[in-house]
Amino acid sequence: MVAEAGLHPTGGGLKHFIEAAIEDKAAREKRTYSQGAKMGRRFDHLGDVEAFVTVAEKGSMTEAAVALSTTPSVLSRAITRLETRLGAQLMRRTTRRLSLTDEGRAYLEQARAAFSMIDDAERAIQGPTGASLTGHVRISVPTTYGHYRLPAMLDRFMQSYPEVQVELSITNRNVDLVAEGYDLAIRLGPLPDSGLVARKLEDAPLRLVAAPRYLERASIPQDVEDLTKHQCLPFVMPSTGRCAPWLFRVEGRDVDWTPPGRIRLLDDVLGVVSLAESGLGICQTYDFIVRDRIEQGRLVDLLEHARGRSRPFSLIFAPHRRLSAATRTLIDFLASDG
Repeated sequence: MVAEAGLHPTGGGLKHFIEAAIEDKAAREKRTYSQGAKMGRRFDHLGDVEAFVTVAEKGSMTEAAVALSTTPSVLSRAITRLETRLGAQLMRRTTRRLSLTDEGRAYLEQARAAFSMIDDAERAIQGPTGASLTGHVRISVPTTYGHYRLPAMLDRFMQSYPEVQVELSITNRNVDLVAEGYDLAIRLGPLPDSGLVARKLEDAPLRLVAAPRYLERASIPQDVEDLTKHQCLPFVMPSTGRCAPWLFRVEGRDVDWTPPGRIRLLDDVLGVVSLAESGLGICQTYDFIVRDRIEQGRLVDLLEHARGRSRPFSLIFAPHRRLSAATRTLIDFLASDG
């Protein structure tokens, strides 16, 4: 090195050699620091991305602030910084509500997939002897399943995977999985060709029931035609505005019968069971909802010879979304437990 520099290790040459070596080291350290700083600047906005994802999933600055142990104003500034960096508006913010732009929905999908990949990479490094399964899953379910079938299944899942967090929305509204940030949903009935992936949980048998005191004053129907003389309690489907048909199997033939009724239930399908139990009429619902009530004598099973029909419940999720390990595990658990 000395020969290459054209210097001698004695006299003034040594001084120049040392100074040159120090300058060369400083230059190399400066270049290394500059490269490291450049790499840091490339990804130091991930905190802002996490803020955006959390706000989008929660639908509220306040709820997201609670989840991230910060304040709404901090999250608002983080999203503003992210939008400035990207040169696009991700979220429309008003005093009453938040909504994603088209760019925001697309970015949310990719950001959630990226965080999912990071989670998977960490679990792969940790291996089977590392930390237990962790993650956060958002699921939407209808009231029938959310109140009567899912709780026991979810209890077993949470005992098996105590580090997984589940955010559960129980509603009869069909949520938009991608736009509203849900990982999966449980839906009733045949599914339209929506491009979503579905895994059937079960075919839930139906029963026709009424309270004993209603039958004391109105008599017991002997066949489907007799129902026209009774007070039926139909449910109006929110998707169509029409009464859901009652399903029967008569002499091996499937019969879909639209019930008339002076009282028609909207929004909460469980309302038909409550009204029937109060003696207001006859309703058709799922066996898993009324089985205990029948055994306790609070409801009476009707037209047993016309039973045999069911409706399917399915898990659905978007095929193009990279599912987290926690979401995949919950899907497999519910599909095998249903």
